[in-house]
Amino acid sequence: MNLTTLRTFAGAALASTLALAVHAQTEPATSASERAADSSQAENPILDELNRTPNISMFAEPDDPNVRKANVVVNGDVVTDTDVEQRLNLVLASNPTDLDEQEQLRLRLQVMRNLIDEKLQIQESAENDIVVTDQDLTDAFGRVAQNFQMTPEKFGNYLETRGTSPMSIKQQIRAELAWGRLLRRRVEPFVNVGDDEVESMIADMEANKGTDEFRIAELVLFTSPENAAQVKAQADGIAEQLAQGAAFVAYARQYSESSTATLGGDLGWVQLEQLPQELQPIVARMQEGQITQPIQIPGAVVILALVDKRQVLTANEDDAILSLKQISVNLSPETSEEDARSLVARMNDAITGMGGCGGVEGVAQQLGGEVTVNDSLRLGDLPPQLKDVVGQMQIGQSTPPFGSLQEGLKVLTLCGREQPNEVAAPNFTAMYQQLEESRVNMAARRYLRDLRREAIIDYR
Repeated sequence: MNLTTLRTFAGAALASTLALAVHAQTEPATSASERAADSSQAENPILDELNRTPNISMFAEPDDPNVRKANVVVNGDVVTDTDVEQRLNLVLASNPTDLDEQEQLRLRLQVMRNLIDEKLQIQESAENDIVVTDQDLTDAFGRVAQNFQMTPEKFGNYLETRGTSPMSIKQQIRAELAWGRLLRRRVEPFVNVGDDEVESMIADMEANKGTDEFRIAELVLFTSPENAAQVKAQADGIAEQLAQGAAFVAYARQYSESSTATLGGDLGWVQLEQLPQELQPIVARMQEGQITQPIQIPGAVVILALVDKRQVLTANEDDAILSLKQISVNLSPETSEEDARSLVARMNDAITGMGGCGGVEGVAQQLGGEVTVNDSLRLGDLPPQLKDVVGQMQIGQSTPPFGSLQEGLKVLTLCGREQPNEVAAPNFTAMYQQLEESRVNMAARRYLRDLRREAIIDYR
């Protein structure tokens, strides 16, 4: 592994960890096909009327959204240029290559849309007497920092070096907390799930035991006959950035129009027959970690990433629970590439003779590093490059040093491994909650759509 291995991981994690730290568990979301089907069934009187107008003349030049100032007033609340810049920098930090001017303009517009949605969510929550206290924000921010193995103070400094700030992240956290509490009050009580539906789902899983299922992430751009070519061009530009190493999670959060965007595009575990027919043969051939080119399906252009693959109700090696010790050695801003390579050589020599996990603390002290212990890490949750290495290691073995000049150098030592047990059939309660949360998520999308429709939004 080279010194840049963690660069992409850091940006992707920063973009995705926010939602995961706010909620105890991620919420399943409706897929692109479900949402496209939902929208296609609605009447569209505006489009019908426009289609009856053969010649459309513009009596003034339309505003160019790319030259609008970033200041936006949403029902009286201001989204400032600083808000946009800091959120934009959060996404740009996940890209190993610079974006061209046109791509940055597109990304800026999407960031602005997301910030407008956050204002609407916070406003609607306040109208319904939902309160997010300063302590709530502090606790959630602390969980995000802990996921990066940092104190809140160090994490705040880390954000500053990326051109963003703790305040920007806390604004996003506030919106997610408030919106989640509002949904639990205003939406969840009115969502119904039948016992027969749950029993049918469990029966289907048992019937499909041993067949493949896939953990998919999606980036969805919806199309109409009029804008199909423009949207496809945008998708091609996104795919090019992803091919150069941009973080899929970050791009899905900012660009995707699917309800899974807040989860970095994560669809969860699906079987082929749950996907649109156009996608089934493509997903069946994908390898773990692979990202597709843009795929045209009715009403949308889709980019997919295969996060993981397993067999239904069958033990999966990725579910092995690891006990690891990590040595972390920070590098000063003045450290050169040559000095870093010299330190890598020293670390290699030190771990070769350290005698497994028992010698980790001594080596860390020798190198001026810190030791972090994790006794309950799932193998499949490691980044793909590390998972492949750690999955082949024996107890007491260590990875080669990895990291970057910015993030420092790290070594993982395997101290224990618990093999996964045979998977039991899903219980009724868990499946009920999964189906209920999926329907709540769909209702939430409609709720937010109505808020946008009624909002007074002034660009200045």
